[in-house]
Amino acid sequence: MRDKCPRESHAAWAPSSHRPDPLALLDQANKGRNPELVPLRMGRMVHTPFTFYRGAALNMADDLANTPVTGMRVQACGDCHLMNFGAFATPERRMIFDVNDMDETLPAPWEWDVKRLAASFVVASRNNRFSESAARDAALACVRSYRERMAEYSRMSVLEVWYSCIEIEEALTFVGDQSTRKRLQKRIAAARRRSVLEHDFPKLAAMAGEVPTIRDNPPLIYHPNDERGQSMLDRAREAFGSYRDSVQEDRRTLIDRYEIKDVAIKVVGVGSVGTFCAVALLMAGKSDPLFLQVKEARASVLEAYAGKSLHANHGQRVVNGYRLIQSASDIFLGWTRGRLGRDFFVRQLRDMKISALVDTLLPSGMNDYATLCGWTLARAHARSGDPAQISGYLGKNDTFDKAIAGFAAAYADQNERDHDELRKAVLSAQIDVLVEPD
Repeated sequence: MRDKCPRESHAAWAPSSHRPDPLALLDQANKGRNPELVPLRMGRMVHTPFTFYRGAALNMADDLANTPVTGMRVQACGDCHLMNFGAFATPERRMIFDVNDMDETLPAPWEWDVKRLAASFVVASRNNRFSESAARDAALACVRSYRERMAEYSRMSVLEVWYSCIEIEEALTFVGDQSTRKRLQKRIAAARRRSVLEHDFPKLAAMAGEVPTIRDNPPLIYHPNDERGQSMLDRAREAFGSYRDSVQEDRRTLIDRYEIKDVAIKVVGVGSVGTFCAVALLMAGKSDPLFLQVKEARASVLEAYAGKSLHANHGQRVVNGYRLIQSASDIFLGWTRGRLGRDFFVRQLRDMKISALVDTLLPSGMNDYATLCGWTLARAHARSGDPAQISGYLGKNDTFDKAIAGFAAAYADQNERDHDELRKAVLSAQIDVLVEPD
């Protein structure tokens, strides 16, 4: 494999002569989205090179398709950047750290995830105004951790790899700064105390007479006009049956205890803005609410480069990715298809979820987080790939680490050039944006 694809070759990045216009790819990614929300998506992407990077998964997928690969494939995250990792609760109510966004998941070369993750640390470090050496150190920490942990997984049995997980207490040991660790411990304790009834329901819902409804908070959460809103609720109730059939059989008894009361549009993230994303309020009694997130599942950005999904429903593709990649997944994970032919996947809206406050990290904290994410990605890839083969290719020295760090810096430069193209198009009024207040 090293003869076919030398580890040093991964360092190279130069746009090919036939590289598509980055704005044309953004326009392609916007097709099929709600046209009223596309300016909001563009407004979020133009904000900084980091927000651009988060929304430009298709752009990087096209670029990665022209980089060296060994030929080994895994169940890839597909949009593997540092904001798509975090802590959440398992069905047994433990808290773990894992990949938490799989909208673009697909079997693909393992290198693509590693490169996108490492480059995200350079982009985020520059966004935090770190030095170039500090940004490189973060990328190196990420890839070094991936390589060293993959070597550990290569020596485990298949079951040991499958059962492995990163408990939140173990994740905290990566935080070197004591004050930061204490702040995280407080956030974790607060997340564990949080309940749907006492925290989420008062914030997200209101009573319309005897009927609970989701509070409007436009443009982030809102109901379409009355006629369309009722239609959306009717369609949700229609699709609920096929969603129920997609979850594990023992959990259907749990789902049957709930009834859908309301559905509202919920605008989330950067990459998902404009696709159909909604929050559903379900009740099992007057004081027993549940919020589910319903997200449209479109074809993965990797599909044109890694091959089509084996699943006819893209919601099933995403759910299968969650179950393959995560060490434990939400009990409400399922998929469905709407009356209008769109595919969806469903999960809990919140369940002790905690994300890193990346823009507050100092260089040492960024390195700690990069080390944790590198380990997490290695664990994810080891479940569906061959850890012995990947580890054998990576080797024991830092040749691959340095190559990917070089690629990450070069691609961060490319990302800044592409972001500047978007910024110029916005300034010249070629692209409409909706800029949100800080």
